[in-house]
Amino acid sequence: MESKPKLSEEERLFALSSLEREYWQAGKSVAGADEVGRGPLAGPVVAAVVLLPTECLIERVNDSKKLSPARREMLYPIIIEKALSYGLGWVWPEQIDTLNIRRATFLAFRQAYAALQTKPDVLFVDGRDKLDVAAMQEAVIHGDARCHCIAAASIIAKVERDRYMEAQDALYPAYGFAQNKGYGTAAHIASLREIGPCPLHRRSFIGHFTGEG
Repeated sequence: MESKPKLSEEERLFALSSLEREYWQAGKSVAGADEVGRGPLAGPVVAAVVLLPTECLIERVNDSKKLSPARREMLYPIIIEKALSYGLGWVWPEQIDTLNIRRATFLAFRQAYAALQTKPDVLFVDGRDKLDVAAMQEAVIHGDARCHCIAAASIIAKVERDRYMEAQDALYPAYGFAQNKGYGTAAHIASLREIGPCPLHRRSFIGHFTGEG
């Protein structure tokens, strides 16, 4: 069976921006929204919204999960520089425990959208759900892999959260946050069971491991 020929970067970006292109051609500006941090045992959930100029395609932008940390760090300042506006939303462990992770994620999205100094004509949101904001929207399942502006937002959110968790490692070195970013790796869970949680841990997530829930 023959393999498909590999796309050039120009072709890949053209395909990745196909959803935006319909609106660009209608003279509408488009922003993308994505979040990171729904699954970890510790740390915040972070959302980003990025509004890029019409037809602005940035080489190597892709779903942040498909990029190395070095590539994400390289792309981060380029996206920030080119963006007409971007916003971030941070929801912390205490709020996650109070609201539940689904509602906390929606709150982070709303915060990020509210932080935009310039609002888009259309907002593309990663996932199945639209947001409770006054904007024309499209929810795009697997949007970070299908939509250039959502991919850009995924990179901003990922870099911001990773930097934060790496900084917290100096305060709470026992949990390996610089390596696991709060996700439930075997080493992280072993430390959690041995010494208990720190203020960054989501109490509603860790009861199974600590016997508190």
